[in-house]
Amino acid sequence: MPERTSSLVPFEHSVFRNVWVASLASNLGALIQAVGAAWLMTSIAASADLVALVQASTTLPVMIFSLASGALADSFDRRRVMIVAQLFMLVISVALALFAWLGTMSPWLLLGFTFLIGCGTALNNPSWQASVGDMVPRSALPAAVALNSVNFNLTRSVGPAIGGLIVATAGAAAAFAINAVSYLPLIFVLSRWKPDVQPNTLPPERMWTAMTAGLRYVAMSPHIEKVLLRGFVFGFTAVAMLALLPLVTRDMLDGGALLYGLMLGCYGIGAVGGAFLGGRLREVLSNETIARMAFMGFAVSASVTAWSSHAWLTGLAVALGGACWVLALALFNVTVQLSTPRWVLGRALALYQTATFGGMALGSWVWGLVAEEYSISSSLLAAATFMVVGAGIGLRLALPDRSSLDLDPLNRWKAPPLALDLQSRSGPMVILIEYVIREEDVPAFLDAMAERRRIRRRDGARQWELMRDTEKPEQWIESFHVPTWLDYVRHNQRTTKADASVSDTIRALHSGAEPPRVHRMVVRPATRQRAARDPKPHDDLH
Repeated sequence: MPERTSSLVPFEHSVFRNVWVASLASNLGALIQAVGAAWLMTSIAASADLVALVQASTTLPVMIFSLASGALADSFDRRRVMIVAQLFMLVISVALALFAWLGTMSPWLLLGFTFLIGCGTALNNPSWQASVGDMVPRSALPAAVALNSVNFNLTRSVGPAIGGLIVATAGAAAAFAINAVSYLPLIFVLSRWKPDVQPNTLPPERMWTAMTAGLRYVAMSPHIEKVLLRGFVFGFTAVAMLALLPLVTRDMLDGGALLYGLMLGCYGIGAVGGAFLGGRLREVLSNETIARMAFMGFAVSASVTAWSSHAWLTGLAVALGGACWVLALALFNVTVQLSTPRWVLGRALALYQTATFGGMALGSWVWGLVAEEYSISSSLLAAATFMVVGAGIGLRLALPDRSSLDLDPLNRWKAPPLALDLQSRSGPMVILIEYVIREEDVPAFLDAMAERRRIRRRDGARQWELMRDTEKPEQWIESFHVPTWLDYVRHNQRTTKADASVSDTIRALHSGAEPPRVHRMVVRPATRQRAARDPKPHDDLH
């Protein structure tokens, strides 16, 4: 059973506390803006699919740009990335308010502005979520993620109602202006925060290289792949409630902007309850059990909403959906964070967001089309059916349980002395490691090397091979390639303490008198040298 940690322990850390309070104001403004945008669209557009696209226009940029944002989060100062994102959203929100105030807003222009705000969110989120681990210790991370969910959903409890009241009395332009002001406290707090982060001694990776490294790491991490799949399915199905809620309020409950805000408030109240309940559930239930509960609970929520014509009953169903929303997404987020080392955490979280928000964007469009073609109730019932399917996926692809792996850098590797004057860009490099393995140890050695292969490829190695000498069967050679000497250094610095068990097993199986011998070879082109030239050993390495 995991060690029990108070849900409020992250507040003992002043940085987290200050950022949390500032985020409260920012989240309140964002929800007021969301109510204004959704309700404004119902006023200027007649079709259900355009109303649902308001939700899609916010989530689609997260799907498209998150990986690049994650690479920025892992390569540069995350605090500065967040400040840039907040300033960008501030400027867009001011422009949105001006267009709405001047009365020149069209449906596609509104979608364009909300898309740009979504771009700011895509830039901000990987840095923000990866920075939580810089604000609190690892033991407090699940509680910190839950408190961030509480933060957003506390504002969801009152923000939409306030937003509905503002839209009903002062118009959508006022809601957009309030959102613009709400970015200022968080910008101020972030500008004063000086994170204590271990400086990176290596130059930042190029954007494309960093993105492919993130993709490779996730592709070679089965636990994270399962989270991405479940996140996509959950986002695709559960977003039906949020995407269609304006239409449910207007057409099924005969309500206006104020009732819509109250419905979102019910969603937020349920989410706050789900955030606090999640801590207790994690103490007694497995991750997969909680995930299935969230899927099934959301199916019940969507089904009741589809049949209800009473505001109080719909409110209860929406509250259940909010609780399940937080239970699932907080669980997915924590699982990714505890399964990923710091060097690639931003990219792993970005890919998780890409999967989840991609599902949300696709779902917003699909369920809007179904509602337009058939009915709102039919769309919600169809989404509920897919939610049940999402729960069933766990029978074959169960989520991993809580990780106790130590993913801190191993820091065991030391750069060897070199006779050649290698530069960072020298390469390609071929690494050969010689082992002596007794015949009776071969099965255990092959099992360990299968895991070694996954770790090597995950951390950047290419063309990994294991070879056995035909004349000396006890002689084995592991080989792999890396593009440059700098990539070889990165590869070794990415080894975690959790990976050490594989290396220790392989070394224990090595029966040679000396430790396994490592050959670090640089590839040279086989070209003729002019006789008049006296080449240096490193002339052709750059």
